[in-house]
Amino acid sequence: MSRFIMADAPVDLAALRDELHVSRAGGYCAFEGWVRETNEGRAVSGLDYESYEALALNEGAAILAEAQTRFEISDSIAMHRTGSLDVGDIAVWIGVSAPHRDAAFRACRYIIDEIKFRLPVWKKERYLDGDTQWVACHHLHRDHDHAHGAHGAHGHDHD
Repeated sequence: MSRFIMADAPVDLAALRDELHVSRAGGYCAFEGWVRETNEGRAVSGLDYESYEALALNEGAAILAEAQTRFEISDSIAMHRTGSLDVGDIAVWIGVSAPHRDAAFRACRYIIDEIKFRLPVWKKERYLDGDTQWVACHHLHRDHDHAHGAHGAHGHDHD
């Protein structure tokens, strides 16, 4: 199985987590991104995600490989949904196992930031009033400290 997944249906996240539970890891960190009920003051009923899947899979795999070399982690898996999602559905999931918690937290943050910045995924919001709108689903700029693994004077993130 690929470590980066584009899924058009819900995924068994417990099974993904179980793959990361290895004896060399002392900790695990996960991030779940959910469809929320409002965005910029508008009531949202759901989202439709589209992607250039071949490129998304390649870029996602590259992001996980980068995390493996940048941080002292045991393993990582990430999943991004496509298709129609309702409020509360999981749109993105990331799991990282590592010998120590700091590396797991830092790698998890790196992976979500890079996914949001680099993945060819487009989001159309569906509003309760019946309107729809394509919206940006990535950051317009990159936080260079997080993207490049830089840290403050004491080795900690600033947020």
